Amino acid sequence: MNCKSMKIVIVAQVFLCILCSNLLQAQDLFQTVRGRIIDQDSRMPLPGANVVVIGSDPILGSSTDLDGAFKIEKVLLGRISLIITYVGYEEKVIPNILVTSGKEVVLDVALNESLTKMEEIVISADKDKSEIANEMALVSARGFTVEETKRYAGSFNDPARMVAGYAGVSGDASGNNFIIVRGNSPKGIQWRLEGIEIPNPNHFSDEGATGGPINALNSAMLANSEFYTGAFAPEYGNALSGVFDMRLRKGNNEQHEYSVSVGALGTEATAEGPFVKGGKSSFLLNYRYSTLTILDELGLVDFDGVPKYQDISFKLYFPTRSLGTFSVFGLGGKSSIISKEYDEEDEDKLLEQGDYQADMGVVGVTQYWPVGAKTYLQNSLSVSQNGSGYVGYEPDDQSNLVQLDNAQLDKNTIKASTTLNHKFDARHNLQAGIIYTHHYFDFYNEYFESSTNSFVINQNIDGDAGHYQGFVSWKYRPWEDLSFVSGVHAHSTTLNDELSIEPRVSMRWQFHPRQALTASWGIHGKMESLTNYYSIITDEAGNVSKPNIDIGFSKARHYVVGYENKLGINLLFKAEAYYQQLYNLPVENLAGSSYSLVNQVEWFTDRRLVNEGTGENVGLELTMERYFADNYFFMVTGSIYDSKYKAMDGVERDSRFNGNYIGNLLFGKEFEINSRGDKKKVMGINTKISLLGARRYTPIDLEASIAEGKTVWFEDRAFSERGDDVFIANLGITYRIDRKRTSQELKLDIQNVTNSAARIEQYYSDLTGKVEWQDQLPLLPVLIYTLHF
Repeated sequence: MNCKSMKIVIVAQVFLCILCSNLLQAQDLFQTVRGRIIDQDSRMPLPGANVVVIGSDPILGSSTDLDGAFKIEKVLLGRISLIITYVGYEEKVIPNILVTSGKEVVLDVALNESLTKMEEIVISADKDKSEIANEMALVSARGFTVEETKRYAGSFNDPARMVAGYAGVSGDASGNNFIIVRGNSPKGIQWRLEGIEIPNPNHFSDEGATGGPINALNSAMLANSEFYTGAFAPEYGNALSGVFDMRLRKGNNEQHEYSVSVGALGTEATAEGPFVKGGKSSFLLNYRYSTLTILDELGLVDFDGVPKYQDISFKLYFPTRSLGTFSVFGLGGKSSIISKEYDEEDEDKLLEQGDYQADMGVVGVTQYWPVGAKTYLQNSLSVSQNGSGYVGYEPDDQSNLVQLDNAQLDKNTIKASTTLNHKFDARHNLQAGIIYTHHYFDFYNEYFESSTNSFVINQNIDGDAGHYQGFVSWKYRPWEDLSFVSGVHAHSTTLNDELSIEPRVSMRWQFHPRQALTASWGIHGKMESLTNYYSIITDEAGNVSKPNIDIGFSKARHYVVGYENKLGINLLFKAEAYYQQLYNLPVENLAGSSYSLVNQVEWFTDRRLVNEGTGENVGLELTMERYFADNYFFMVTGSIYDSKYKAMDGVERDSRFNGNYIGNLLFGKEFEINSRGDKKKVMGINTKISLLGARRYTPIDLEASIAEGKTVWFEDRAFSERGDDVFIANLGITYRIDRKRTSQELKLDIQNVTNSAARIEQYYSDLTGKVEWQDQLPLLPVLIYTLHF
């Protein structure tokens, strides 16, 4: 984006903000907080539970009805905390709930049954606010709220960027949404939506990649979700380094609500409400279109390479009397860009042009079906599509564009699953499920090889493949403060005969009211991207084959121990040490080769592979977090780690992602400004300061690259060099105005405010015949205006 286009977007949004402020009428400021309370294990409603606004005077509260529903009216705007109590269950605190005038607060809360049946409950706000919804995940798990995705500076309301502030997690400083966890490749991440594995939800992404510059899923659609950095519960299969488990919130089933937002990254609208007034069904819908595309179509911007994208997401919720509840959800995105490279000395001379497009979509239905007071089924069926295409050109002597690259990688997927959950009693809970995935794909890729003056085809397949998964998980609580989760995950594929059996066990011991120890061990395997299996490889004699069809799952044994200490009501210290033993990694089947898929981030390889690679990741992660209270929060995270691998040459090397250390400091504070009965104004300031250890890279053989017209590396020195350490300082400033029935927010999110320019890694440019550097993303201000009504 150039300076001229950015100014146009900023001026337009500021003008819209001022206009809307003058149109709104002043009235009293209250809002409704409501929701539903259920049992954590059986998901049955809990009638008669008490819900109280902590610190309210006079006391505001409500009791749940036969459906577990509660409603608290006339709650003052601002931030509140709720405490939920129910005889025979552990009390629960929901902290830092933002109450605004533009939207009702609707919550779904699950309570754990107590092993000691309590006759009387003493209300206390000193509870752990870091717990997550998934009771089977005891270790290396972090829950996050929608509000957090908006609060962290530099996240651009994108959950994928937000998690880069957590211990052991780093993003990509060049601006991609790669998520690097504990030194692993971002390809080890699994994306999930509504409990179902989905394709990569990022715009401008490649088949086989897990990154992309902009996430297609808007944070306005999310309910509370979880992120896992290792030692996953038995239900999570086909993931090696991390799991991003996202859930969509239910639309308001009592009244219609809307929001519109205009920003440099997109113009969007959200609508939600009941299908029928007085009914229990609801809908939620969001659509976003690239703001730069709008400005380009209006002729207000004038530069090459305008990123064009749009996305849509929705959730429809239908409760029934006899078959439980049904949710229909969907997410889709399309993106394209035409990039052009011009001569540095002659700006009118085109050297290269690339036309890139990508798309993804998923539509699914889930059913929660209670089949007894302590048993329910969770069924799901989804259909998804994802693909990417690229056509590259160079001009000939007559300036006619000649095609040199042509790729189209498309995949369609059908996925079905069923999970049985049975609660025997407060001590025992059993979960078992099966998942079947079937892929239909069409892969084609060819490129012009200048050394042979001919085209090389390394993908050309139209086929299908299946993936079977099953799991059993058992949670056992011998005492109130001690929990064990054990189980096994098994999976296989129709591509070959491999069957992976993956036992797992974890423990959490709350040995002191404020302190806990955790531990976990498990085996985890992941299927490689399908394009790697179907690479066409030509040997020196000119014979072609697909030798990688038999490669097995990449695997790792995860060992984790942790310690937690509640140093205060809102202050938590957490430490985790881990060791990951990687094995069965696909590496090049060539003596002396240093190539391993453990370093791959996207696309596919045209090398012969065999599962004889190994590796290890070892590290220590520290977190000091002060939850948002008294109008401020902070979080300090630090990670030291070492990531190694071995390929067929037998040499232990640093992996591509072995940065050795990560440090983050996040701080935010809110200030009330000139608030009165009919208007509430709040300003917020958030910062995030990060230091990332340098990315490793393999040095480039310039002479050989010039001779062959493509990048040639010194592979005997694989990942022996380091780029620069990366310093990133982000700043977010928000200004919110609440009036009766409406809420406005103007947010300025600035990434890399110091405009640091660390060198990340090298690449060879056949246009300049030089080795060039890829730098970190420069200073990028993003202005967003949102109106809720």
